[in-house]
Amino acid sequence: MSFHIVVLGSIVPDPLQTLEPVSTPQGPGLKNEQMLPAVLDPWAGHALYEAANLAAKTPGSKVTLVSLGPKAKLQQVMMAVAQKVPFELVALDGPAGGFTDAHEVAARLAAAVKALPGLDRTKLLLFGGWESASRGAGVTLQLVGELLEIPDQFQGVDQISARPDGSFEVLERVEGGRHQVSTCQGAPAVLGWATGNLPEPKNNPQIGMANMRLVMPALQKAAPAPVGTGGVEFASVQVPKVMRETRIVKDASPDEIARELVEWISKD
Repeated sequence: MSFHIVVLGSIVPDPLQTLEPVSTPQGPGLKNEQMLPAVLDPWAGHALYEAANLAAKTPGSKVTLVSLGPKAKLQQVMMAVAQKVPFELVALDGPAGGFTDAHEVAARLAAAVKALPGLDRTKLLLFGGWESASRGAGVTLQLVGELLEIPDQFQGVDQISARPDGSFEVLERVEGGRHQVSTCQGAPAVLGWATGNLPEPKNNPQIGMANMRLVMPALQKAAPAPVGTGGVEFASVQVPKVMRETRIVKDASPDEIARELVEWISKD
């Protein structure tokens, strides 16, 4: 049994950069956002690498990456990502900021998945990040699954083991550092990945050259996908205040420490 694994993943500013929120005429954004270097969302990266690993173990399977973001930034990021694992790209040209509405984004992504040529729902596995470094609403992937009418959804996934009959076993994170073991009879299904078990693949120039033959035309054909804030108005955006007050106290009881912490937290 083969799979068509569709990975949903966007780009985010490099986390090593200083991110300062500002208000713009178009709504909230980041200061010098167009100048910030971008990377593939780390959560989506885990999903992509796990998808490629599953496809390699399941003959006849393929991986498609559907990404919504500014076309120029997508091109920069894909130059690096394309050297990691084999995939086909479907690009949507739109904003990738963290202030966009999850419902609008999900609608665009779901439409792109439905429009994939020759899509076979009986082979469809929809991968994505359990969370996101930009669209951290925690609901975008689930919304896409609902729009595609896929009831079998797994979140916080660390491992998937496919079986010859098309069914598969999933390990999902639960409280207490444990995993819930689930068995799904087969596709279609939605899997929101945590960190998985795989390291980031090494760069492979041969894979990169093969991917870029498809990536560049896909970027040139990127369809406009304007998404907004869903009608939400932001009164202000700012970085949380950094405050540190240190006091050295000897022989304080746990109750006294707890009471003082509660008082300090309650000030705001």
